[in-house]
Amino acid sequence: MKKSLLIILFLTFVLSARSQSRNFIDQPYLETEAVADTMVAPDKIYLSILITEKDTKGKISVEELENKMAEKLKVIGIDLEKQLSLSDLSSNFKKYFLRQQDILKAKAYSLVVYDALTAGKVIAGLEEINISNVNLEKTEYSKMDQLNLELKSKAMIKALKQARAMVKPLNQKIGKAIYISDLNSRYVNREVTAEAISIGYSSNGKQKFNPLDIAFEKIEVKTVIKVKFILE
Repeated sequence: MKKSLLIILFLTFVLSARSQSRNFIDQPYLETEAVADTMVAPDKIYLSILITEKDTKGKISVEELENKMAEKLKVIGIDLEKQLSLSDLSSNFKKYFLRQQDILKAKAYSLVVYDALTAGKVIAGLEEINISNVNLEKTEYSKMDQLNLELKSKAMIKALKQARAMVKPLNQKIGKAIYISDLNSRYVNREVTAEAISIGYSSNGKQKFNPLDIAFEKIEVKTVIKVKFILE
């Protein structure tokens, strides 16, 4: 008896679900897709710094270069505790040192700065103390989650406007949304190299770096949604 009751309840549930599915498909609806995108300037710029005795042919130790780097970064206005961290050497560097049988010591750091001018000052300042292995790791925008939500809202408003414009010649109206799909939310973060920093020359012929207050290439952020509206 209990088994028969369970079978009846199961069949009732399946039929109900199928009925709802048919009702959804059978309703007259309009489907539209909307895109919202923008460009934002990165506010977190990550630089990798490699300190190695090889740069000075072993004349200056890693420890001394490390202290000089710390002092130079402080002068620039870097908060060492918050912005500088020690990172491991990549496998490429390890293999390179092993192949060349180079036993000179090295240390790798990651530094985050918040604008291109400071990045330029860091590159120029470290060059002055014989630290030239500075590369751009990546750029980020710190409020990306909030921006994505704002773009989704803009895309929904755009989808509604599109739907209303499409049915206006038909003298019909757009009802409530019965289906919403977030198809894609992405951002394109193009790499920027240290060549973005201007290089000049002093009157005595020595190379001199003159960092400019320039902007890194903006990050493209895009979201795409699909919406189905009931036709009234």
